[in-house]
Amino acid sequence: MSSSSQPPYEDPRDESAPPDEPRVGVDSWVATHEGRREQAAGISGRIRDWWRRTPPAGRLLVFLIPAIIFPLVSNSGNIYRYGILTLIYALLAYGLTIVVGFAGLLDLGYIAFFGFGAYAYGYLASQHTGHHWHAEIALPVVVVASAVLGIILGSPSLRLLGDYLAIVTLFFGQAFVIFVNNANRIDFPFFGQVDLTGGAQGLEGVDPLNFFGYKVSTNKGYFYVAVIMLVVIVTMLHLVNHSRTGRAWRALREDPLAAEVLSIPVNRLKILAFAFGAAVAGLIGCLYSSIQTLDAPGDYSVGLLITIYAIVILGGAGSLSGVIIAALIVNGVPELLRNPSNGRYVFYVGLILVLWYFLKTWQRLLIVLGGTLVFGWVLYGISSLVWDRGTSGRPVVDPETGSNWLSTAISHWMLTPTDRTQIANWAFFGLVILIMIATLVRGWWQVVVLIPTVWIAAFAWENLLFTPDQINGPTRLLLLGTVLVVLMNARPQGLFGTRQVEIV
Repeated sequence: MSSSSQPPYEDPRDESAPPDEPRVGVDSWVATHEGRREQAAGISGRIRDWWRRTPPAGRLLVFLIPAIIFPLVSNSGNIYRYGILTLIYALLAYGLTIVVGFAGLLDLGYIAFFGFGAYAYGYLASQHTGHHWHAEIALPVVVVASAVLGIILGSPSLRLLGDYLAIVTLFFGQAFVIFVNNANRIDFPFFGQVDLTGGAQGLEGVDPLNFFGYKVSTNKGYFYVAVIMLVVIVTMLHLVNHSRTGRAWRALREDPLAAEVLSIPVNRLKILAFAFGAAVAGLIGCLYSSIQTLDAPGDYSVGLLITIYAIVILGGAGSLSGVIIAALIVNGVPELLRNPSNGRYVFYVGLILVLWYFLKTWQRLLIVLGGTLVFGWVLYGISSLVWDRGTSGRPVVDPETGSNWLSTAISHWMLTPTDRTQIANWAFFGLVILIMIATLVRGWWQVVVLIPTVWIAAFAWENLLFTPDQINGPTRLLLLGTVLVVLMNARPQGLFGTRQVEIV
């Protein structure tokens, strides 16, 4: 065959080839390496490069230094709502990271270990039982007991995987809640009726942490105790993750069958992961019980489990740095929404960031934002002439600080009808349809569809989701869920997770 009949050589960097179409003989990962380097050359790329080069101790100091300063500039209420709860969420997520992120085992009964640690500490140190053990004795006992309970629950993982293991562990979590609700009248032989958990009322009068006679009695003190626990647990997990056991856990997570073929003790690793995770959860349960001075069954529900899983997944399964950032997001966004002024800033800034991510270019973003402003002014002007009720309402303002520049600008741009709830419900329905259309069209048609979509989103926010009876309830959860969906869509592997290359 002559050389003229041979197919021409295809340069892998040929931009005319479809970007998503696989090509024979071309390694797409290697071919796009230069493009990824160019994308990482901006400010975000330099930050990621600096973060990768920073040693683990330096990364920990990035979070530790602001944490040490935080109680010095905050009041007691903010220390609890923002500081202590964030640290508790992060600590619980670290325990779950051992089971889910390191070993790849789906444990839906994890919160039961947290509750067990809280109730165990309450039984050993509370007015309810009359026992007052010091923390240096009670904490090791509870941690060991939690680890033993983890071994018992982890036993089914020797024969169950995936969804089946999740069902068994979820049953354990629900059984724990039922048990603590009804364990206030158990009849033991020779002992009679014993109240273990206080029933639905819970264990009251739990003692504060007492280390060798020093009692932790303030939010600032508990905050620093939680910071110390965080440093200890993160250091321990870092060492374990880079040890032989950590590498074996990652092998188990990726492919249990291949790990077993390579003579890795799969069953022992599963039990070890459950024991380590349960021990961490039990320790944090002790801390939480002493802070609350009350152990109530409602504190250990499925809702908390979903929150902790969201932190682990958002931060990146197995990522120690990502857990802290994700905990700040998951706890910080709802807390910011308590103040109407903050909630309005969170919504509009988040909306602009979402548009920038999906539109990719600043030109289209500015066109959409400018078109939305013009669209709103035109509707407001027409409504003020032909529909007085459409502009007779008032936007929501902070009752303490009153109006600000943003609420004033919105009052001259956004329709605020008197019967806002019914109209906003229909607007919310239309918003869903417009979002679906915007995902189906491409190019400039998408820009055109996004202009009314953004305005209707703002209309539904101002008239339905941002009302006083919604901002402290459904709206906070809805906005948090939206943030999680957007972030996970942008980075499915999590904020600090590593993207896996799958061979198909």
